[in-house]
Formats: sequence, structure tokens, C-alpha cells
Amino acid sequence: MRKHPRLEDKTAKESAAAKEPGPTAHSAGALLSRLDHLDSEVRREAGKTLQLWDEAIADRSFLPAAINLANYLAMRRLDLGTIQSGLSELGLSSLGRSEGHVAATLQAVRASLARITGVEGVAYPEHGAWTAGQNLLARRKRELFAAPGPAPAIMVTMPTEAARDRDLVQSLMDAGMNCARINCAHDDPEVWQAIITNVRSAATELGRECRILMDIGGPKCRIDSVSPRKPKRLHVGDRFRVLREPEAAHGGSTPAITLSFPEVVARLDVGSLIWINDGKIRGRVVEPAEGGWTVEVVGAREKGEKLRLEKGVDMPGVDLGLPPLSSDDLRDLDFVAAHADLVGFSFVQRPSDILLLDQHLADRLPGKPLPPLVLKIETAIAVQNLPRLIVQAAGRRPVAIMIARGDLAAALGFGRMAEIQEEMLWLCEAACVPVVWATQVLDDLVRDGLPSRAEATDAAMAQRAECVMLNKGPHLVAAIHFLADIFARMDRHQVKKSARLGPLHSWPSASLKLEP
Repeated sequence: MRKHPRLEDKTAKESAAAKEPGPTAHSAGALLSRLDHLDSEVRREAGKTLQLWDEAIADRSFLPAAINLANYLAMRRLDLGTIQSGLSELGLSSLGRSEGHVAATLQAVRASLARITGVEGVAYPEHGAWTAGQNLLARRKRELFAAPGPAPAIMVTMPTEAARDRDLVQSLMDAGMNCARINCAHDDPEVWQAIITNVRSAATELGRECRILMDIGGPKCRIDSVSPRKPKRLHVGDRFRVLREPEAAHGGSTPAITLSFPEVVARLDVGSLIWINDGKIRGRVVEPAEGGWTVEVVGAREKGEKLRLEKGVDMPGVDLGLPPLSSDDLRDLDFVAAHADLVGFSFVQRPSDILLLDQHLADRLPGKPLPPLVLKIETAIAVQNLPRLIVQAAGRRPVAIMIARGDLAAALGFGRMAEIQEEMLWLCEAACVPVVWATQVLDDLVRDGLPSRAEATDAAMAQRAECVMLNKGPHLVAAIHFLADIFARMDRHQVKKSARLGPLHSWPSASLKLEP
């Protein structure tokens, strides 16, 4: 069969191009020079950073990961965009997937450029340099979340019913739950003990492991009282009051709330933002009120939202001045230290917060190793301090990072949240630290039994994390099955930022023939 004329022209051009010399040694030489400079700059800056971190790294098994993290931070402070296209034109790595092996990537690219230009003395990295970080990250995932396979672990927030319904717990575990999360902001030690007993019993019966994560509440500001008890739904333009004392709520017809930390009311001012329940109600302080402030709703769903007890309250841009551990946290730590496999640290912000928690844990666990930590990143300060938080925690025991996207979106804004969750995934991969993708994953499915298109896509994106958290709701078992199915499908196509180029089955050859 005669070829189409356009195909013949293309073939002729490709044959001619194949006879021409490839990219000039001059262009490759220029790139090699720039990569040599980049490599030196990264080593120098990373060395300075490691000196700052050295005392915190008591567990020296974390040192290789710390070195890679320092290398990554040093490299990403530079603008790599000007050399990436040049490297790609030569068929080389553009450095875009170097998180787990920064030094090895730079060395491999430099070695390839040296071969192109005829420069001697630049060796390729040893094979193990490429997989050491990946293997450590996989090992940490298994240790922390009892998930041996490639798919992310599935963490489930335990409802109160799990304390009295052992069959529910077993069905969750049978569906694929790897980690049971107990939020110490709710229920009490009696309920927590019953949940743990049911989880341990079901795990033994099923021959499975299931970790227990207990989250201490941290300085989370919540609605402590609502007046009237059943207020009407709030819509954009409606007003409510934030007051220091519940007694002041009885005056006036405007709904009122008090907070679990009433002292923060004094830190507000006209113009301060108040986000309630992960931003479902977004308000702005408009004027003083007796005993507090009047807030106008500037964002809510069209059908409105209700003020409810215990819902979280965020105040973006306001320094609340709260201690990292409340009196309730210190009381709860007595139980947590004795029963939890993992300790979740809510609203951690500074390395000194971790040192404080470690001291309290050590006091309760004399002579025993510190338990693994899950650091919940929920504030702008925590994002800013993330590298230091990782090193301070991981330098003494295994650690994971939870991207608590609800509070974080309230603190940063939704636009910034889309960017920062990507950057946090990259940073944690560089540190060989597992990530928990949290807040409202498959929320519609968990609550109502049917997922939205947007949250199904969000769940597929979560496959790049090492663990994904589901919140409580009546359709949890169905959500676990749905999530596990998504992970199985996505594993064929994606590992972290890297695409797997397995065969596509959606368009077989027989389907490509045009109709006559």
C-alpha cells in the first residue's frame, strides 16, 4: 500500500534529520557548566542547613533523609526553569522528579552531559542512590500505618458508635481500614477504651494489623455555646455575635456564640475574619457588641448554614496567643501515652511545641522510646516552619505529616491551598516522611452515599500520599471500598509525580477504524 504523501514527506525529513549531528557539544557544555555550578551551590547551602539541624537529629538513621531534604531545599531556592528545557532537548532529566534523590539526580545529569561533551571524570551515581529514599519512605509507611502494599493506607475517624458496635469496626477493617483515628476532642476515655478494644479484637480475628492514632485536641478554638440553642440558618448578609461570656448572649435578637478559648475575643478587631466549620460560614467583624463583636456573614452556601456546638473556629491572620498544649491535652496524654500506636499533634506550629510534647510523653513513658508522631499542619505558621518541624520530630522517632486541608484552607485561603498541598507533598517526599491526605475526602459519599465528580477526582489525587483519612459518616464502608478501587486503578498510572506508562486499554486498535 502506498504511503500517504504527508507521511512520505515526514519520513524523508526524519531520515535527513537523523543524519545531522545532534545538539552541539557547545550547548551541552554550557549546560554542564551550569549544572556544575548548581551542584556546588546546593552542596554549600545544604551543608549550612545541616549544621543548624545537627543537634536535633538524635536518631542518626534519619540523617540521609535530612541530607536529601537540605539538598532539596537548597536546589528549590534557585530558578531551575532556565535550564530545564535545555536538558529535556538533550533527552535528559529536567530535574522535575528529583525529590527522593536530589544529589543522585544532579550527578546523573552531569555524568550524561560529560559523556556528550567528552569530559572525563564525572561518574554516574551508584544504583542504590536512586532507591534509598523511596525504600525508606515505603518502610516508614508500613511501620506507621500497617500498609505493606503500594496503595496508600486508609485511616478512618472512629464514630462514637464504634465503642458499642464491634460489627461496625470489623466491617471497616474488612473493607480495608489500616488505621483507626480517635479524636480526643470528642468523647472520653471510657469510649476511647471501648473503641480500642473493639479494634484490637477485630484485628486479631481477621489476622490483620490496624494502628491506633489518637489526636490530642491542641489549641483548636471551637464553638462552646450557641444562643438560641436552635438558631436559624445564616445566609450572606446575616449577622451573629462572638462573645466572651455566655451570659451576654441572652440580650438582643442576633444569634450569639462563645468560644472554647474566650480570651481570643480580645484579639479581634473590626475587619478580622472568622471562619467556622472549615469555612462553611465565613464572616467579618463589622462592629463592637456588648461583651464582644458583631460579625457579618460574607460567605455561605445558598441554602444557608447553622451555628453548631463544637465546630471549629479559625481566625486567619490573627495571632491567637494560645499555648501548644491545653489543660485538656495534658489530661488526655495520660491515656494517649498508654494506649496509642501513633500520637497526633493538632495545631503544632513551632519546633519548641514538639520539644514540649516530647517532655510530657517522656514523663509518662519512663525508659520507653517516644511514640511516632503525626504532625497536623493547620496554620500558616506551621507551613512556614514545616522543614524545622519535620527535622525536630523525625530526628527522634518516625513521623508523618497530615495535610489538614480544612483548617489550612481557612488559614491560607482556597487559592493558596491548591498550591501549598502540592509543595508539602514534594517536601515530605524529599524528607522520606509519609503524608496523610485529610479533610473531606469523599465527604458526600461518606455522608450521603453518592460521591461528587469533584471529590472522586480529589480522591484520585490523594493516591500520591502514603495515607488518606476518611471522616465519620453512615456510608464509611462504601467509601473505603470506593477509595481502595480508585487506588488500584491509579496505581497503574501514577507514582508520586511520575507517570507509569503501562499499556492503555481504553482505545484498542480495533476501535480506531473510521466508519466508511
